Amino acid sequence: MRARGWIGTLALGVVLTASFASAATAQTYPNRPIRLIAPFPAGGLVDVLARAIGDELTKTLGQPVIIENRPGAGGNLGADIVAKAEPDGYTLLMTSPGIQSINQFLYKTMPFDPDKAFAPVSLVADMSMLVVVHPKVGVKTLRELVDYARANPGKLNFGSAGVGTTGHLGQALLAHVARINLTHVPYRGAAPSVTDLVAGQIDGVVDNPPTVMPHIKVGSIIALAVAAKQRLELLPEVPAASEAGLPGWEASSWFGVVAPARTPPDVVRRLHAETARAARLPSMQRFTSESGARMVGNSPEEFAKVIADERKKWGEIVKAANIVAE
Repeated sequence: MRARGWIGTLALGVVLTASFASAATAQTYPNRPIRLIAPFPAGGLVDVLARAIGDELTKTLGQPVIIENRPGAGGNLGADIVAKAEPDGYTLLMTSPGIQSINQFLYKTMPFDPDKAFAPVSLVADMSMLVVVHPKVGVKTLRELVDYARANPGKLNFGSAGVGTTGHLGQALLAHVARINLTHVPYRGAAPSVTDLVAGQIDGVVDNPPTVMPHIKVGSIIALAVAAKQRLELLPEVPAASEAGLPGWEASSWFGVVAPARTPPDVVRRLHAETARAARLPSMQRFTSESGARMVGNSPEEFAKVIADERKKWGEIVKAANIVAE
């Protein structure tokens, strides 16, 4: 009994010490600048969103939030910096589907384990993709596209920003759900693929609204559907896939903040409260409405479920389509 009592007292002491340490950390956090890693090039959507969120966090946390662009390896390079950083809340990542839910199925080796390396803070924004085609294809609805593709397997050439990108995966999911065969044409970035689409060199793409919106507006390409259950406010005339007869086709680019695993829970909660608040600001809503994104600001637990659900979906698609990173 004495041994058990001593062990029990020791265990309680450890728990209380950890609790006090966590509380002390939360009370003093942050007391120095915070790095928010944007694992893609400057000027892209991840970078722009990271800077917008970083500006708001700087105001409310009382410390500078410094954006660092560390592009490479589909986001893995920047993500690895955060995965290996001290779990103290001073190094954060603006993450994306590739890092959290796709790359592990594309690459033979990963520098970190996305299942264990990060502590979700909040999903910031979600952007449903569009399927668009050149007018020469002669289709004006998603149903017509599916019918044409079934009658002409492999004839339609669909470009993307590269193998394993969200556009490529969205295209592969479309083909899987619709039971059609699309010929994939990878490019080095979204811009050249859309340039060739507008020129009629390829037939279509599946991509984010900002990439294709200017060309939709002038009629040089045709938007057939949104890969979602609901229409975009930005394009109210374009039906959702669920309305267009393909309810299983849901694909989006989403962006959120994560910290290294084992970051103190109180620090994660503080970061979540300020990140979610920033995401819901009217100024941020206007920013995203112009890009076709939807601001979210959900809880760490809700964000973790999004990551897990996306991981399951994209893992199955990568395997079914036999996609391997170049």
